[in-house]
Amino acid sequence: MGTVSGAYKDVPMRLKHVIPLDFESTKVVPESHIWPETENFPLSDRVLPSDDDEKSKSWIPVIDLMAPNVVELIGHACETWGIFHLTNHGIPSSLIHDVESQARRLFSLPTEQKLKALRSADGATGYGAARMVPFLTKYLWHEGFLIAGSPIEHASVLWPHDHKTFCDVMETYQKMMNSLAHQLLLLMLKWLEVSEDELNWKLSMSQDALLLNSFPACPDPKSTIGLAPHTDSLLITILHQSQEGLQIFRDGFGWVTVSPIEGALVVNFGNLMDILSNGKFSGILHRAFVNQIRHRISVAYFCYPPIDSQVAPFAKSECPIYSSLTVKEYLEIRAKHMEDALSVIKIK
Repeated sequence: MGTVSGAYKDVPMRLKHVIPLDFESTKVVPESHIWPETENFPLSDRVLPSDDDEKSKSWIPVIDLMAPNVVELIGHACETWGIFHLTNHGIPSSLIHDVESQARRLFSLPTEQKLKALRSADGATGYGAARMVPFLTKYLWHEGFLIAGSPIEHASVLWPHDHKTFCDVMETYQKMMNSLAHQLLLLMLKWLEVSEDELNWKLSMSQDALLLNSFPACPDPKSTIGLAPHTDSLLITILHQSQEGLQIFRDGFGWVTVSPIEGALVVNFGNLMDILSNGKFSGILHRAFVNQIRHRISVAYFCYPPIDSQVAPFAKSECPIYSSLTVKEYLEIRAKHMEDALSVIKIK
């Protein structure tokens, strides 16, 4: 069964777009990473909830997975915000702590060691810069490590004699997150009134990938950005962030900071869910900023169908707005057109 690793063979990146900046030896933000502040890209426009502003605290929905009306809560959050905090999700806090600890262990390695696990130009897994880099005029203050399936191939290069703990922690987390993603997907599909016959792979055969994100402390955080504005590509994204850094864009609000909530995970979805829901669940535009003091780590879990499976608006959808295609075909379009990918497959 194909995975996301094999979806980019025909759309390789240039090696210069794969290799992150050597943050270990960088004392100032280089010109290549300085983003000009514009009306459409205000780096300093950070909407932060204040302690005395109850309205700002309640902007982004917080949903208890055990709530009796959880289907309605999730459906409404998906249609109105495209993102929500999830509590009572069943992932042990000790496991989340171990995942972040192992991620910090990885990104604290010397640059030359991390580069031994550099992902190939036509691959997806391993160490490297974000896939959006070729579409940007400037580089990002970010480095990542993507895992799809077992991480042992790259982990054994990073730690030839001490990779078991890393692999065990990541594989345990992937397994538990896969179960959670299936539960969330079922709740979303119930809200969309999808019949049991249409579920198929959508529940039992989904694949996953785990992205460890590193945003090193930056000498001038107002001049650069961790991740540029983007939507996600796949089906469901479940994010752990222990420090502030994620922002979403919402009409009428501008850029809104998604402040971490103790014990909660952040859930949003990607372009494949947009296709399946026929535009009812639209992926939220989001970005990540950096800070001067702390090395920020976030962990994003992605759920998606096997790359050879067909995706199209559900049968109940009246007047489908997207063409049917395979996951692999969509990822290839995304790799060529990035944020314009959905427009390419939109039925005129």
